Formats: sequence, C-alpha cells, structure tokens
Amino acid sequence: MSDLQASQKVMKHYLNALLTDDVVETPIQQAKKQQLNELLAPVSAPVVAPVKAPVIAKPAVVAPVTAPVVKAPVVAPLAPVVEQVKVAPVVPAVKATAPVVKDYRKGRFQALFFTVAGLKVALPLKALGGIHKMMPISSLPGQPEWLKGVMLYREQKINVVDTALWVMPEKYDQELAEKLNYQYVIMLGNSHWGLACDTLVNTIALEQDEVKWRETEGKRPWLAGLIKQHMCALLDVDALIALLAKGMNSQH
Repeated sequence: MSDLQASQKVMKHYLNALLTDDVVETPIQQAKKQQLNELLAPVSAPVVAPVKAPVIAKPAVVAPVTAPVVKAPVVAPLAPVVEQVKVAPVVPAVKATAPVVKDYRKGRFQALFFTVAGLKVALPLKALGGIHKMMPISSLPGQPEWLKGVMLYREQKINVVDTALWVMPEKYDQELAEKLNYQYVIMLGNSHWGLACDTLVNTIALEQDEVKWRETEGKRPWLAGLIKQHMCALLDVDALIALLAKGMNSQH
C-alpha cells in the first residue's frame, strides 16, 4: 500500500469516528438535569383563585450540530522515480579478418638456400633483405648467447645471430663451434636482424606441393615448412623476427 492510500484510509476512519460518537452525560450534568425536573414538577397547594399556568416557552429547536466535514488534503500523486540506468555504448562488432596469405603461398616462388654447420636452410627470396660479407662484430654484454653482436655496415647496425646456436642449441658444443666458418650475413626482411651462414648454395624455384607446409599453430612458429626433395627447413621470416625481438630461441 502506498503512503497516499494509507493516509486516505486513516482520514476516512477519523471522519467516521466523528460522525458516530455517542453523547455521554457527566454526573454533574445528570444532577442539574434532576434539579430542573424537580422545579418543573407540579406543586400541591390550596387553590385561592384560578391561577393561569405559566406559559413555558418551548425550547427552541436547535438544529443538530453536524461536525464539519474535513476534507482530506489533496496530495498530488507522486511521480514515479525513474532510476537512470547507464547503458554501455553499443560497440559495433569487429569483423574477423582473414589471415594474411603470404606471397610465397601463391603458386611458384623462389627460395634462397644456404648452409649453417652443414645444415641446409632456405628462406623465401621475397623475404630476403640482402646479403652482406661478414665483417668485424662488436659483442654486447647482457645479451642472449646466440647474439654474436653488432656489425656495422654503411652506418647500419646489424644484429648478427649465431644461427647454429639459435636453431639447434641442444646440439651446439665445442666441436660444432670449431667447425663453423661464418662468411655471410643473411638479412631478414626490412629488420636489423641478420643470420650468420657458412656458404650460399643457390636460388631455386619451388612449387607449392614441393613443400610440406606447417598447417597448425604450436611450437617453432619460425618453421614455415619442410622442402621435401632437399630435406631442409624453410623459414617463416616474420615469425623469426618476432622471436628474435623477444630474445627467444628456436625452441619456442
């Protein structure tokens, strides 16, 4: 029940009580009424002369007093309190973008082959940033072991990777280190990262079905696939750059 309805109900009961109250005489009022009755009673006395009965004025008819009707105050209906609810702005759904299909996954493509400690490796020619002769390298303290240091080439600072140590850290030992004969630096795309290699083999055109492509996400994202006829790894240069930038080796 609302406050307005409760107030109206109380007021209604109050008015009904005023209209239906009984009049109760007090003892003093009853005594006075008895005295008045005794005075008005007939007196027994000898009649000397006819006495006219006194004219008793009839009591004036008094209209019954009606209790004033008290009107309930008109209360304006309370306006409903509308709670303001903050509505989050509608963000348009972002359409899922299809994965970028790299150029070398469209038909025939060229790949550069090179060797590292007797291991043959290849990368798509379109992902090649250049090839430099190995030059003096300045080592950097506090860097991963596989980072040989920085090589300066025409005012360009190149981060040279010990490719053998990065690709196969579990097989890298003193004997393997002694067999290394790094002569070239293979630049990765437009980055400042370069892979040290022993020899440059050649550039070969490959068909899509000549590569066993990596189809699922997981370990070794740097591995784009295996070139079946040559039994060598084909590098995913973009993934490789991302790993190098994070200081991670091939085991991630």
